[in-house]
Amino acid sequence: MRSLSPILIAGLLIWLVPAFTSAQQLQCNPCSYAFGNVAVGSSSTASIELTNTGSTALSITYKSRGGSTVFWFGTFTLPIEVEPGASLALPVIFKPTAAGYSTGVMTLESTAAASPLSIDLNGTGVAKGSAAPALAVTPATLNFGSVTVGSSASLQATLTASNAAVTISSDASTSSEFVLSGLTLPATIAAGESVAVTIKFTPNASGAASGQAGFTSNATGSPTVAQLTGTGVAQSAHYVSLSWTAASGSPTGYNVFRSTSSGGPYEMINTALEASATYTDNTVVAGTTYYYVTTAVNAEGAESAYSNVAKAVIPN
Repeated sequence: MRSLSPILIAGLLIWLVPAFTSAQQLQCNPCSYAFGNVAVGSSSTASIELTNTGSTALSITYKSRGGSTVFWFGTFTLPIEVEPGASLALPVIFKPTAAGYSTGVMTLESTAAASPLSIDLNGTGVAKGSAAPALAVTPATLNFGSVTVGSSASLQATLTASNAAVTISSDASTSSEFVLSGLTLPATIAAGESVAVTIKFTPNASGAASGQAGFTSNATGSPTVAQLTGTGVAQSAHYVSLSWTAASGSPTGYNVFRSTSSGGPYEMINTALEASATYTDNTVVAGTTYYYVTTAVNAEGAESAYSNVAKAVIPN
């Protein structure tokens, strides 16, 4: 990742449509989750999507759990700020310590108007050896946000086996705009272990896109399905096209940052990891000068330092 080169700048016309929404709204999807049967002494993880559907940023400040103590939060460090329209995954875990049915509630306090937000959980602990193998995908919903037509964005999902080893025999997407990679099939996941899969969204037209990623296996309830959404955005009259030298080490993707001041501070402008070493910024404003840097992200989530800076001057 040695250089960034703005390739093309053209004209832009933007229409702004006011949205009449409450300033801060935190929503969950789903707001209740059933883990099903899980062997005593093992665990199963699920992902709850949290979305700020309001018009201003909100902060999640506190988390607590009630009901049975066999339900836990995964890694979810607070406080955390959620921008308008942004989503993040809340990992929740069921770790039964005895046979039987359990219920719990996970509560999040935030600056949203309807705080606190409660998420109901249930699951059944069963004796070891009696539970069928299970396969979970987290997050269960992947939202790629807005991606320029002809460009791509990538997100990662995690497949976790519980109760017993799971063998995935095939995977598929219901839409050609979403492509799966990262699994060499057939793939066997030991109980309690996880593997990552990458999903790339390449819109071929403007507008909302949706699909499903399915993983067929010997697990109960197969196929395991992740919901996929994204929006294709046409290139605007003013845009900046960027390209850079691919980083070494087979990165999963790239983040792109922008500032109106030389030296920053920089703000990330891509909604999901960029799969290729190119990016088109169609949110520029006429008469403004922008400065761009990129970072590379590997499969473990480690991010590189900023690249060198590219400058783009948008004409009036």
